Amino acid sequence: QVQLVESGGGLVQAGGSLRLSCAASGSIFSINAMGWYRQAPGKERELVVIINSGGSTVYRNSVKGRFTISRDNEKNTLYLQMNSLKPEDTAMYYCTLRKSAAEEYWGQGTQVTVSS
Repeated sequence: QVQLVESGGGLVQAGGSLRLSCAASGSIFSINAMGWYRQAPGKERELVVIINSGGSTVYRNSVKGRFTISRDNEKNTLYLQMNSLKPEDTAMYYCTLRKSAAEEYWGQGTQVTVSS
């Protein structure tokens, strides 16, 4: 069992920045990959960025150059630094951890709202 708790969301103006955090606890071992997804009202959940165990990353095209994923292994925390935020970034952001194809965990999400 793995627990993921996101934090750091909020209301910001376009062009502003936020840093999201995802604190992981429980049976944290043999992690295949971690990442961030987001879901706006009326839309399907979409990938923002993933980072695998080797450190390689894959970003959604619309966030490249603006968002950066990082991790602090000592604190068991995953981060998403979001700069130059746009109104279209408004969504509920979810942290995910995958140990295998059959074992995937999700947090409850943190709301990010970007005003124009």
